[in-house]
Amino acid sequence: MSGLSPRAAYEKVLQQGRFVPDAAQDHAVDQLETLYQQVRSGRAQAGGVYLWGPVGRGKTWLMDHFHASLSVPARRQHFHHFMRWVHQRLFQLSGTADPISKLAAELARDTRVLCLDEFFVSDIGDAMLLGRLVQHLFEHKILLVMTSNQPPEGLYADGFHHDRFLPAVRAIQQHMQVVNLDGEQDHRLHPGVAHQRYWVRTAGEGQLLGAVFEQLCRGQAPTYESAYESVCEPVSEPVELGHRQIQVVKRCADLVWFRYADLCEQPLAAMDFIHLCDQFGTILLSDVPCLSAEQHASRIARGTEDAAEQVETGDRELPRLSRQDDGVRRFIALVDECYDRQVPLYLEATVPLDQLYPHGHLAFPFRRTLSRLTEMQLARFGQG
Repeated sequence: MSGLSPRAAYEKVLQQGRFVPDAAQDHAVDQLETLYQQVRSGRAQAGGVYLWGPVGRGKTWLMDHFHASLSVPARRQHFHHFMRWVHQRLFQLSGTADPISKLAAELARDTRVLCLDEFFVSDIGDAMLLGRLVQHLFEHKILLVMTSNQPPEGLYADGFHHDRFLPAVRAIQQHMQVVNLDGEQDHRLHPGVAHQRYWVRTAGEGQLLGAVFEQLCRGQAPTYESAYESVCEPVSEPVELGHRQIQVVKRCADLVWFRYADLCEQPLAAMDFIHLCDQFGTILLSDVPCLSAEQHASRIARGTEDAAEQVETGDRELPRLSRQDDGVRRFIALVDECYDRQVPLYLEATVPLDQLYPHGHLAFPFRRTLSRLTEMQLARFGQG
């Protein structure tokens, strides 16, 4: 990162031809530049900028360069990482009066600006917690910059007890500049130097990633990826994730190779993929199937219990789920973590990239996954 102001950094990449002119991005840069100047002069009050829009519009890039421009104490985290820290800290504060307020006060002592990437709420516990936490962050004058695929009012819109998350929505709308990056450009799809990290394996072929693994293990990776100082001997010892032993095909120093079923069809959570990227700088994943499957309807009967209280809800049909969707969620979490950490991910699948998940309940979040996997096929990915 250069430390340039948001406007200067944006103009530089336009001149280099790395981005194409985009009116929606230009408006977002204006908002971030204004916030940057307010922070720099000490005039910034409670608030911030909320960037939302489809995949590939440059939300993360804009936020990261805003963060890099700051000279005040600032914290940049993927939302999953931030929530993991929140839950850990609240556990440590168990028994104290109003632990959420105390957590916000502690954060305010060390952080002037908090940047959160991929803000997304799907869990009832997180929704209820964030309903109060976001308000406390603003009360403690912490400036927020967030990216999301959804507008504030779309967050957790169909979730249980949505009303308990509404205070957070109202606080975001009241204090932050909400900017829709609705431009027509998917900037991840613009040409760059190609570097293949996705292969399609046809029936009867041997493992295509074998040669890739051997090359990486011998330290012959391109200079912008993990390189090893000397030849290491591959082993097949399992990797421990979430107190489970996860079988590997091979592993070697900073490199590990899994099969899809062994990694994504195990009861793992997003924090386990965080731990995985803590351990390894390059990940290989083979035997990735077509992830769409027959959908199975589920219904819930009238009268849903909320603890001791029964709520009249009427018949309500839940989303049509696939038996494979738990694995797909984990695959999405793996790609997100590798993308956020700039960890090269090499994939061997049975279908082309655009046919990985053609339909299903998770089609919306999977669009971001496809966009990120597409960018991972460029040499610039992994350069940091």
